[in-house]
Amino acid sequence: MLRIGLTGGIGSGKSTVAKLFAERGVPVIDADALAHQLTRPGEPALHEIAATFGDDLVTDGALDRRRLAERVFRNPADRQRLESILHPRIRAAMLEQTARLVAPYCLLVIPLLIEVGQQDLVDRILVIDLDEASQVERIRRRDARSEAEIHAILAAQVSRVRRLEEADDVINNTGDIVALETQVEALHRKYLTLATGH
Repeated sequence: MLRIGLTGGIGSGKSTVAKLFAERGVPVIDADALAHQLTRPGEPALHEIAATFGDDLVTDGALDRRRLAERVFRNPADRQRLESILHPRIRAAMLEQTARLVAPYCLLVIPLLIEVGQQDLVDRILVIDLDEASQVERIRRRDARSEAEIHAILAAQVSRVRRLEEADDVINNTGDIVALETQVEALHRKYLTLATGH
């Protein structure tokens, strides 16, 4: 089965693109969704995060994701510690779920695909591309984050140039939903052809 790694900077539209592929019957495995599952109350990863970063990040048994994000994006060493707890578990869960799939191809949505060096998990890399000004505006509208927070997150991710260098395929998300649908449909046909050989 062909494995497509979907990635892009924060606010680039990864979730929207993944949804459009899912509507075409493509199995989607999302690293962020797995991270949420792995840090639910009672999960070993949550205990390890609390032991590493402090119990004050857990309220009523649940992880305070916003506070954790604020902390790790301000401190690269903390971010690396968090990644060392979560990424091996996310990787294992992705491999396990991929092994159970029966489909010509699947989509692995991995926001930090390049940052954490998980290119070996996929056969092709699909980058959702957007200029930084548009990213900042979308994040501000969606998350009500401060300018400083947004720029700290962007600084923690690889540059747009580096992401595009790694890309096998690119979706430009500066247009409307119709433009996005058109690009997804073209890539869907391309991936089916690559996966089936005709």
